[in-house]
Amino acid sequence: MKKDLILREKLAIKRTHLANQTTLLAFLRTAMYFFVAGLSINEFLIFDKNHLVAMGMYIFSLLILFYGGISFVKQRKWISEHEIHIGDYKLAYEKE
Repeated sequence: MKKDLILREKLAIKRTHLANQTTLLAFLRTAMYFFVAGLSINEFLIFDKNHLVAMGMYIFSLLILFYGGISFVKQRKWISEHEIHIGDYKLAYEKE
């Protein structure tokens, strides 16, 4: 017999989804910081090595962005698969 989740559990799942989205936005913000740092370094062309540093910043930015996206998708899938009842109230409903 499958019962619906109670309000407390629904709210906990919503908070978990929001925390996952917040983490994705933090990865996005960090990736943007590194991208802007690469742009800034690229503007100050004092030495030829600045191009390498800027390219390193761009690559690192993309890596952070991809890692954050993959992590978000994996966590969202895990959260959806593990929506279960908690506590022992379920046993009380099944006895009735």
